[in-house]
Amino acid sequence: MNTYTAAVVGGSGFAGGELLRLLDGHPNFALVAATSRQFTNRTVGSVHPNLRHLDLRFSEPGALEPVDVLFTATPHGVSMERIEEFQTVADTVVDLSADFRLSDPADYDTWYDGHVAPELLADSVYALPELGRERLEGASLIASGGCNATATILGLLPFVEHDLLAPEDRVVADLKVGSSEGGAGGGPASSHPERSGVVRPYAPTGHRHEAEIEEHLGRGVSFTIHAVDMVRGAAATSHLYPEELPEKAAIWQAVRDTYDDEPFVRVVTGGGGVYRYPEPKAVAGTNMAEFGFEIDERNGRIVTFSAIDNVMKGAAGQAVHAANVALGFEETAGLGFTGLHPVGSP
Repeated sequence: MNTYTAAVVGGSGFAGGELLRLLDGHPNFALVAATSRQFTNRTVGSVHPNLRHLDLRFSEPGALEPVDVLFTATPHGVSMERIEEFQTVADTVVDLSADFRLSDPADYDTWYDGHVAPELLADSVYALPELGRERLEGASLIASGGCNATATILGLLPFVEHDLLAPEDRVVADLKVGSSEGGAGGGPASSHPERSGVVRPYAPTGHRHEAEIEEHLGRGVSFTIHAVDMVRGAAATSHLYPEELPEKAAIWQAVRDTYDDEPFVRVVTGGGGVYRYPEPKAVAGTNMAEFGFEIDERNGRIVTFSAIDNVMKGAAGQAVHAANVALGFEETAGLGFTGLHPVGSP
């Protein structure tokens, strides 16, 4: 069995902690380093109590040693500044920030604060395997997708891939997201007293992930996000208004063609029991995504539902899945956790 050395830059954050957990249990990776500016020389377990068993201390971010694969869980803007260094110390770089998700430098001027390494954008590969795993094979610069974009794309992909939506057809996506999306330093808006009990719109229009959806799905989406009282999870309810409603059989065929062979997508739609549609709580801690839909014939509408764990399928799990594909490992390697039930707030 091939074993590759791996390190995590920014290992003290929520996504960084999940990367450490996944790499520790991965059959093809040997976790050798994790960096943190704030917690240099502290044990990993002192920050991530679920990892107290690891004999590993955070190192200084500027003292990277060569590894086979480098996962970078840094704030936006850091990776583009340090990408030359990262590519010097590792053959494969998997970046969890937004720094390499878009291919057009002009989009970074519009949606972010520009880009300092635009010549590398054409070389980066978007990490969502369900959207194009063939491009990931052998990739050396991988851009893990944003959690909101991931949930939205997975809710729309069967309709786009099978031409059940025209480019001019209206699509409205409403997302509910957990507090971990704000990161370990999320500030007052993510603190428990402010978050508890809310369904608070925080990005009614113009969220940056719209650019990501538009590029990688190839169409526009009207996009609104609410902060809700959960820790993990992103749930997208999307309203599709095709000029002519497809037959239900055509939709089911598109869904099966898109997702039947995907190891990390399951279809949950209108069955029995409490959880009849995709639910973030049902995928908490896993790399699974759930997809479902209903047809509203009276209003000429299709409603889709998609749910992920934003820290896993929307960040660390997607990054490891993409690395598995890029390096030729078993796609599901290190990602076999199936979740828990019952469980508290995800």
